[in-house]
Amino acid sequence: MIYLVTVNYYSTELLEKLITSIQENRDIFYKIVIVNNSPADLSINSLKNGREILILDAGENIGFGRACNLGLNWVYDQEPQAIVWIVNPDALLLENSLKKAGQFVAANPEVSITGTSVYEPNGKVWFAGGQFAPEKGTIIADEGVLPSDCSPYVPVDWVTGCSMLINLKHFPECPQFDSDYFLYYEDFDFCRRYAKQGHLIVFTCDIKIIHHPSSITSRHPDLKQQHSIYSYLLALEKHTSPSVLFSRLAKIFLSALISLPVKPKLAGNKLKGVVKYCKRVLPLWPIHF
Repeated sequence: MIYLVTVNYYSTELLEKLITSIQENRDIFYKIVIVNNSPADLSINSLKNGREILILDAGENIGFGRACNLGLNWVYDQEPQAIVWIVNPDALLLENSLKKAGQFVAANPEVSITGTSVYEPNGKVWFAGGQFAPEKGTIIADEGVLPSDCSPYVPVDWVTGCSMLINLKHFPECPQFDSDYFLYYEDFDFCRRYAKQGHLIVFTCDIKIIHHPSSITSRHPDLKQQHSIYSYLLALEKHTSPSVLFSRLAKIFLSALISLPVKPKLAGNKLKGVVKYCKRVLPLWPIHF
């Protein structure tokens, strides 16, 4: 059984297409778990199907990572050695993807977390593995070209939560995303934390999905930019040295100030992200933006 966990935020139309692509995959048992982050979106109830589709109501928008935790916890309670496929609602599975996912996990039992190849609708490679250089604070998502030899897999530093396979049998307790992240970098943090515990994180080009980038987050571009800066700094706090964190924070702050006259909205959003992070570190710091 493969459990597909996805998060809804006013995305019923996208989810309908995702579900159709999943249902076109045959010869394997699956269940779709939709965590609803938008309780006002009543149209999501039209997707409910007791046998194949379950909807878990988060009650409010609790962010991507915490929503995934609700789905992971439900699956773990049902079947603690299951395969979980976390997938974005704006994604589409290609033919035989579910079958290939099941075969991959069976053939590579040493792997805990697997990232799949992710393509844009135009055929461009959107994600092909993630790299991390802690001494520089660089978190890079490889794109454009697949690794020269990624079959069956290549070890990587992190994989995207857009399409992530988790083999639960490797975890004595249900794996969890860090609730400190609301949006962005929670997948990076998830992979780095479990890699430090000895889990193998890999990327494979044998399993493919299509993703429509920013089809959801582009609805709120200002918040997207603010969350991105805040979460990036939070990731550096948790996975690099204080000197790297301070250097990156200062660079972002200064570059935003310099570009403020030319790109006021973008610069302002970056500054808001920086200030939000600083308030986390120094909650009594008397600064407002």
